[in-house]
Amino acid sequence: MDEKDFRFMDFKEIVENLLIRDNSPSIHEAIERLFSDIANINRDSMAEIQDAQVEEMAVNLWNWAVSKRVGSIISEEQKAQLQHVACKLLCMCEGSATSEDAIRRQILMNIKTGKGWVDVGNAVMADGFFQAAMVGLEQLYCKLMQRSSTEADITLQKSALEKDLFKVVSYQAEVAVALGDFQRASSYSLRCKDMLIRLPKMAGYLHTLCYNFGIEAYRQNKYEESSFWFSQSYEIGKMDKNTTGPEMLAKVLRLLATAYLDWNDREYCDKALQAINLANKEHLNPAGIFLKMKILLKNEIANEELHEAVLEILHLDVSLDFCLNIAKLLMDHEREFVGFDFMKMICQRFKSSEDIGKALLLHIDMLLQRKEELSAKEKIEELIIDHQRGRKLAPKLVICFHSILWQKAARSFQVQNYADAINWYRYSLRFYAIDKTDLDLAKLQRNMASCYLHLKQLDKAKVAVREAERRDPTNIFTQFYIFKIAVLEQNSTRALQAIDTLETLIISVGPEENALCVDKESPVMLLSLAAQFALEKGLQIVAGKALEYLARYSDDSQQVLSALKYLFCLILPKVSQMVQSESRKKEMDRLLACLDKALLKIAQSFHDKNLTEDSTVNEAQWFRKIAWNLAVQCDKEPVMMRQFLILSYKLSQFCPSDQVILIAQKTCLLMAAAVDLEQGRKATTTSEQTQLLNRALEQIYVCKNIWNTLKETGDFSGDPCEILLLLYEFEAKAKMNDPLLDSFLESVWELPHLESRTFETIALLAVEKPAHYPSIALKALNKALLLYRKKESIDAVKYSKSVHNLINLLTPDGVPSTELCPLEEIWGYFEDALSFIRHTEDYPESETLWLMIKSWNIGIYMYSGKKYVSAEKWCDLALRFLDLLGSLKRNYETQMNILYNELVETLNKKGSGVNEECRNKASEQ
Repeated sequence: MDEKDFRFMDFKEIVENLLIRDNSPSIHEAIERLFSDIANINRDSMAEIQDAQVEEMAVNLWNWAVSKRVGSIISEEQKAQLQHVACKLLCMCEGSATSEDAIRRQILMNIKTGKGWVDVGNAVMADGFFQAAMVGLEQLYCKLMQRSSTEADITLQKSALEKDLFKVVSYQAEVAVALGDFQRASSYSLRCKDMLIRLPKMAGYLHTLCYNFGIEAYRQNKYEESSFWFSQSYEIGKMDKNTTGPEMLAKVLRLLATAYLDWNDREYCDKALQAINLANKEHLNPAGIFLKMKILLKNEIANEELHEAVLEILHLDVSLDFCLNIAKLLMDHEREFVGFDFMKMICQRFKSSEDIGKALLLHIDMLLQRKEELSAKEKIEELIIDHQRGRKLAPKLVICFHSILWQKAARSFQVQNYADAINWYRYSLRFYAIDKTDLDLAKLQRNMASCYLHLKQLDKAKVAVREAERRDPTNIFTQFYIFKIAVLEQNSTRALQAIDTLETLIISVGPEENALCVDKESPVMLLSLAAQFALEKGLQIVAGKALEYLARYSDDSQQVLSALKYLFCLILPKVSQMVQSESRKKEMDRLLACLDKALLKIAQSFHDKNLTEDSTVNEAQWFRKIAWNLAVQCDKEPVMMRQFLILSYKLSQFCPSDQVILIAQKTCLLMAAAVDLEQGRKATTTSEQTQLLNRALEQIYVCKNIWNTLKETGDFSGDPCEILLLLYEFEAKAKMNDPLLDSFLESVWELPHLESRTFETIALLAVEKPAHYPSIALKALNKALLLYRKKESIDAVKYSKSVHNLINLLTPDGVPSTELCPLEEIWGYFEDALSFIRHTEDYPESETLWLMIKSWNIGIYMYSGKKYVSAEKWCDLALRFLDLLGSLKRNYETQMNILYNELVETLNKKGSGVNEECRNKASEQ
């Protein structure tokens, strides 16, 4: 067998397996496989199978498909696919197609398969089956004609086929509509219409079909096509008076008129009018009357003709609501003359109706909208009087009446006619005095207060606000007006109370106010208005509080940043003039919180598509500089200074990394690290100190990276940053007893550009508690002295300090530290100092005196330890330092010589006693 044979055998097996299954998960996969394979199978691939077998397979597959519950086992589309396959299989049996039964069966299956595809929305697939059905009908017709012998027999056979033909053609019309082929669809429908003479019972079906076609075309704004379908639906409907009544015919004609009207061409207005007149003759309906009025207005007929049409409406049995809708329609088309006249007639006709209030209110509203205010006021007065006399409005209409008055007042407020707005609000108050309906009087009083404030009638505004507060004290707008009045009276205390209350309400209450005479803003926006109002009236403290709350609660990043800028401009000048006090600290804390907020909003702005990058950078620059300036002002408050420095650094991260910003970042981090180190020295607990030192190290490491980047942008040879970073890092690691401290220092010792002062500082830090690294201090001081001696001109004062520190390190409390350094090496340092002093005139005399006393005390210490030779050696060294003293020599010379002679005599005698008096006197020197 070839590939086709294999394919069909596989296909046959799938069909057989499918037929024996009831409900299996693989059913859906099998159906998809059959549907995809049927296109590649023909009769040649089934040559070994007889037609009867293929027919049986097709019929079994068809019956299986139609017997399954659609939706529970297979879907509508899968059913259509199976019918498709079965129909294709049956049509392959050409040998059996000669019999009338086989042809009829093929026709039936093609029709049902095509209808199945139509129902699932696949018009393209359906079209082919309907064409095949038409071919089959033609074949069947020929066969019937061949075997018919009489005229009566021929007529009978034709009649038998006519119904199937009608069905196929109508389905083809459906397909053509779905495919958007209006020409084919209209041709098929007209053919069906011609067949109604022989099939009158199908008129109702064809009428509905054309009606549906018209609805679909109208939805797609295809007015020409929809008008055709509605015309056909009407004409066909008239053929069948039994099933299509006048109401349905009128409905079709109204739709036809609507299609003509929406065609938006004057040419079709007359056709629309003809259609609606015909519809109203078929069945008079309010919808038809209303549509006729729309067409007349679109046709721009004269007021006289329009007036006649309106009079006709009043003679009909129509409702008040319908008449009011007609009146609105007239007014919407600017036919005020006819509209107002019609309103008068409506009020007269329905004067005894319980719903007459609707007409009165609509009349008032129309007058107000057309700025016929005097007439409107007359009607309002009449309505109030009638209400007083017992002819009350319904509760819903009372609400509507107040709404009309408030809307008119709001329109007057918007054009700044505040006196007029108050007049309309007074009508509302008058009506409330008569009828205690559920009215938001607090809102009304607030609206009136707003008008009074604009009219500068403060006393009346206070009365209105007091009444609003009595009725609704927790309303944000009530508090806002209390605030405004307090500001106008320059009452800062009361204004601040109102702002605080407003803030509390904003936290707990969402936006619920819909005041017509106030901007419909969110509650947070009231804080913005409050700040602006306070600034205008010169209450800066009040404005500052409002700005602070605005920045706290607004979700608008740009609004928050603007508020914070204004706030800083208000507070900074005062803070800079304040002396150190608790009040100043509170203000600084306040500014710190504001900068934190600014940082948060700037970070959010970088993700806001509505803001440009340049604007965000500008904001970051502005606040960065503010944070820096505040840090500078906190020189006596290091902890707060550090907070401002870190904020300045964080804000700078949103700025371009140019040289200026890198310098600023470096400076902020360096100063912040210095503060942390200073605070670490003062820490009272080990954990606190460790935390501060670790934080300092983090800042040092970041600063190092910035410094390395910065060096690439220019020459910074005079900048001490690198030295400071080195010293800061050493201090932190030394005080935390870092095990890698020696490794860190290995590279430091070899740095060529370090000065003596740097090594001196390392020496001091190495032994500053809790650090204890005397060996590092010794090495650092040696480095410092070496660098001093390498210079052409030695600074004797600085040199002397290093010598002092070195010897003091080696001889704490006058006792040589032999663990740190051998005594001979200690002696060498003294000898070096003595030699330097002999060759230098600028060596400080006080330092020479100190060396003299230090060496003398070491001699006495040796003497007490019975090291007499060493004792005499050190005391002799002390005398040599004595010889180098200037003005101070006379004070010590006689006494030192006497003591030395006594010491020598004692040493000569080698007595076991100790001349305590001599030693004590020497020690005192």
